[in-house]
Amino acid sequence: MSARGKYLIIGGTGYIGKFMVEASVKAGHPTFVLVRESTVSDPIKGKIVEGFKNSGATLVHGDLYDHESLVKAIKQVDVVISTVGQNQLDDQGKIIDAIKEAGNVKRFYPSEFEVDVDRQDAVGPVKFGFVAKSQIRRATEAARIPYTCIASNAFAGYFLSTFAQQGATAPPRDKVVILGDGNAKVIFNGEHDVGTFTIKTVHDPRTLNKVVYINPPKNRASFNELVAIWEKKIGKTLETEYISEEQLLKNIQEAPSPLDAILSINHAILVNGTSNFPIEPSFGVETSELYPDVKYTTVEEFLHQFV
Repeated sequence: MSARGKYLIIGGTGYIGKFMVEASVKAGHPTFVLVRESTVSDPIKGKIVEGFKNSGATLVHGDLYDHESLVKAIKQVDVVISTVGQNQLDDQGKIIDAIKEAGNVKRFYPSEFEVDVDRQDAVGPVKFGFVAKSQIRRATEAARIPYTCIASNAFAGYFLSTFAQQGATAPPRDKVVILGDGNAKVIFNGEHDVGTFTIKTVHDPRTLNKVVYINPPKNRASFNELVAIWEKKIGKTLETEYISEEQLLKNIQEAPSPLDAILSINHAILVNGTSNFPIEPSFGVETSELYPDVKYTTVEEFLHQFV
């Protein structure tokens, strides 16, 4: 594949999609973003789309639910990166169908960008998202479409900016609630870095038909360790409250939507931990081994901005 392969990003205005577009453009790749007509006129997403255009990305009008427009968009590129949200995970089968018809795609990235859903347990609403992602993996394999799945683990912007404290808008200064025993190891990655590493993998034959784990060594920490790092930065000891896993599971069952989904995500990530299994060459590769020279934002660096 040419180093200047053309990339189509579907779901570019979503949470992680924006970072994928940014990383692709920054790396100098011809970047196409699928947008609906309604998105362009939306007061909020329209500004994001205008930013894409100003950065050098090419807007392609189309719709996930319009097969003809989807095929037309895909025929213009070599690589398709899906970053659609939770509500559209099942609908990625439409992308697979369009890729099969177009017949020119050299790599497909289904929307995962979380833990490895084939090797992670979950309960509550998030379990259905994991199942949907796993089913899209199987459908991609069955269609014999070349693929790469990204296990980006926990988003730093989502978890570290509030320490997963309900209703918080910044890291805690007085009291912190810790789920489980706080000892599970979690990998927290900045969203910009997830974009950078993902784009880096596209032309790498080592990542073809593999799960790529974004596991920078300085970004692995337990919640107890995070609290200790934060306390040192702010020069203060926080009051701590632990919620047992048993109580958390009960809270998930009793919580209304969407709180049950938030709690189940926190359980899957913060209580179960991430990437806590051996990565075998038969199914996966690690970015720390593939790209040791890529500079990334460490957990300590990320937290420092809130001091």
